[in-house]
Amino acid sequence: MLELVKNAIEGRRNLILHYDPGARSIEPHAVGYSSSGEILLRAYQTSGASASGEPANWKLFRLDRALSVDDGGAVFDGPRPEYRRGDRAMRGGIIAQL
Repeated sequence: MLELVKNAIEGRRNLILHYDPGARSIEPHAVGYSSSGEILLRAYQTSGASASGEPANWKLFRLDRALSVDDGGAVFDGPRPEYRRGDRAMRGGIIAQL
């Protein structure tokens, strides 16, 4: 799963993330470690399920809670204007980022 996410970030490919409460289409921007060692994924969700009721917004996911991740079959243009490199949630280190 981590390799697919890293490759998607490098190739600017969208992903389908199966994460409670359902499938979400996302543009992955960064993946790294929290200060306590969990692998985190910062992504812009473009559509799909949302526990917060906001299907299109910035989200932070824990990869260990994802049921699966699939290639979404499309390429996105690049970082969204609001994106900032060096995500502070990833205090344990960044693995890959746009």
